[in-house]
Amino acid sequence: MPAGLIALALGGFGIGLTEFVITGLLPEIAADYGVTETTAGWLVTGYALAVIVGALGLTAATTRLPRKPVLVGLLVLFVIGNTLSAIAPEYGVMMLGRVIAALCHGAFFGIGSVVASNMVERSKRASAVALMFTGLTASNVLGVPFGTFLGQALGWRSTFWAIVVIGIIALVGVLVLVPAVDGPGSADCAPVEQPSLRRELTAFRSGQVWLSLGVTVLGYGGMFGAFTYIAYTLTSVSGFDASAVPWLLVVFGVGLFVGNFVGGKAASRSIDGTLLVVLSVLTVVLGAFALVATSPVLTVIALVLMGAFGFGTVPALQTRVMQYADHAPTLASGANIAAFNLGNALGAWIGGLTIAAGLGYTSPIWAGAGITLAAVVLTLVAARGARRARSVRGGAGTTGGIAAV
Repeated sequence: MPAGLIALALGGFGIGLTEFVITGLLPEIAADYGVTETTAGWLVTGYALAVIVGALGLTAATTRLPRKPVLVGLLVLFVIGNTLSAIAPEYGVMMLGRVIAALCHGAFFGIGSVVASNMVERSKRASAVALMFTGLTASNVLGVPFGTFLGQALGWRSTFWAIVVIGIIALVGVLVLVPAVDGPGSADCAPVEQPSLRRELTAFRSGQVWLSLGVTVLGYGGMFGAFTYIAYTLTSVSGFDASAVPWLLVVFGVGLFVGNFVGGKAASRSIDGTLLVVLSVLTVVLGAFALVATSPVLTVIALVLMGAFGFGTVPALQTRVMQYADHAPTLASGANIAAFNLGNALGAWIGGLTIAAGLGYTSPIWAGAGITLAAVVLTLVAARGARRARSVRGGAGTTGGIAAV
């Protein structure tokens, strides 16, 4: 595999770390700025909303620009945003830094996956894209727990300085190791298709694309609504010491890794079937978690299951939208990344409302269960519509490949 893929994976690692590590540091950040838990949670919601803007706006605006310079510019934006977060003297500046860093998120993964696939032979495209997205998976499994540990040991700002260093290394790596592959491919590499914004927009004529995006918002939003305030649940309800939170996030990360892998295998056999089963089980897991959160042992088990079934949906969610936009998948894929983050924002917002209403630190988990149940219902609607459409076409269907986010 080309060395440039490692640089792209490192960029994905830093971006994933920026998005998720803050959940383990919310108590420290809230205390430092003197704000409520709900106000601190807006640092998660604001980031997610800015990802939506970047995933759609920046991807569309840079469609016809050379991809390597665009990636470099996105990483510069990433470094600036995290530097601002690290030095932020007040909450408003912190929020601004989060928004600036978030703008590069969706566009980096959307454009980076195209660049990764064009760096290798056609037969190795899927492996190249998977390697790039390994950075995002690693950020959840390893980066978030150890970033939380670093923030608790040396202050939460140290975590953002570490992210800045990761961003600079990734930036240099992209400059040095990633080739410019915007022209027609070489004999050994896959040919590069000339991008067209008009063609990409035609994907949104499909009702199934919109239904897929809706399932992504609700399916991911339920899990993330429960996860956003997990540090408060673990310390105030389950009785764990704050120093145990990073290690509990490692446990959660193991669940993410297993769920993403198994979910991908299952989705290769049946996308809608996988979504219905996994989302249904996730709804039950979240409800059970809220009931047993006072038990440390059962909480650990619930964390593993929440991570596994929460991320078990990701391959199917990403594949479904690409399946119904197979003629123009780039912007639709970026829109699904935006949908993941709209789900993040929705879950964090609703979870914050339940805490502000005085319902306690298990209330975001109950809210997450309700959102996930809505995802099950929408999946049933989407699956029924897809079966009806296949019946009209005489049973013909399409099959899409697996793509991890």
